Amino acid sequence: MQQPDPELYTRGKYRLAYDRRADGSLRSPYLQIVWYDAAARRNRSRSTGTEDVQQAESELDALYLKRERGQAVCAACGQPLRAGARHLLTAAIADYLVAREARSSIKSIRPRLAHVTAYLIETDRAATACEDVDDDWIDHFREWMAARPIVSTGGNERERSPGTIEASVRQLAAAVNFTHDRKDTLFPAGFTAKAPEEVSRTPAFRADVKTLAAMFRYCLAPEREADDSEKVVERKVRERDQLLRFLRISVATWARPDAAHDVSTDRKRDQWHSNARALNLNQKGRAQTKKHRPIVPIGQRMTTLLDANGQGFYVSVGSVKKAFAAMQAAIGLPGDGESGMKLIRRSMAHLARQRLGERDWVEGQIMLGHRRPSTSDTYAPFDSGYLGRALAVTDQIIEDIEKLCPGAFTAACSAPDTGTTPG
Repeated sequence: MQQPDPELYTRGKYRLAYDRRADGSLRSPYLQIVWYDAAARRNRSRSTGTEDVQQAESELDALYLKRERGQAVCAACGQPLRAGARHLLTAAIADYLVAREARSSIKSIRPRLAHVTAYLIETDRAATACEDVDDDWIDHFREWMAARPIVSTGGNERERSPGTIEASVRQLAAAVNFTHDRKDTLFPAGFTAKAPEEVSRTPAFRADVKTLAAMFRYCLAPEREADDSEKVVERKVRERDQLLRFLRISVATWARPDAAHDVSTDRKRDQWHSNARALNLNQKGRAQTKKHRPIVPIGQRMTTLLDANGQGFYVSVGSVKKAFAAMQAAIGLPGDGESGMKLIRRSMAHLARQRLGERDWVEGQIMLGHRRPSTSDTYAPFDSGYLGRALAVTDQIIEDIEKLCPGAFTAACSAPDTGTTPG
């Protein structure tokens, strides 16, 4: 006799099951979502299109949200809730993560809400309902989070900034709003998140051209210690070559670090338009977010580098954060959040604004993505005069860097020949 399948996953009236024939053999390898249709008085099923249980659970969650959200049903049993019933905060967070899965910002959303989940677990507050979260509750959460420093993979600790803490508070507000469907208000009545300008301090340090040149110089000629093996030297060259690429594209485009890493010359991404010398920092198929990625003009030196890049990412590693931190220490850039990978963007904006003047600074705002072009500007980026002043100033800064560090935008990263015998 065929034994029934163990219960895989259930949410409300929906459950996962295998589609079996009467003899117990599988009709389909894909997991099915099964539920009882009260109106039709029969069971219904729908294929998840996957054999993976975790992926099938996500499909079930998505169907549950689509069918049941807004009908005031219990997340555990699927029965209608009475008026005034409580909504668990953990369920609100889970529903929100499923609903936002396809958004490009999900990589930021997950860790922000993970802090809230950790707080609920560590402080034995798993039974907290959305209705329980008020300003006092949020203050306790802020204190708890502030007491937990950020620990790097290398074991180094640093204080968690108020801005990072408040990002989790704002994300929690969004999750609660999603549950209660309060689209007409920014935050639920129970608590208020602080505005970014109240908790975030903009770093004051800006790199001048001399300092930017020192960054390029660090990349072009990695130092060789007496006991460095050939493999160590090769690793240094490889890491600094990617850092060099990051510096080049960041200076040329003023882009945020994530956008700089996403620059690709793959035709399918529709970013690099060589004939127009225009680079779309927002690849094809990616929806624009609040951090707008503009189309920017590219000068001759960077055009040559992009044309020679082939069909792939210009910065071919996931992140140069570690290499940037090593450079920051080596050339004496300030710490305490004053430097970091966004320093290039801040410094280019500072240098360019001095040279552009206030009258033409609107072009700088477009380069930074702080001012979005209107619908009538759709074809402007492919005109030869697009952001002409911003491009001219960017090219001037690049030439000034080249004078102080020859090869900054032309040479390849290479290890110096010291004449020493590697260990």
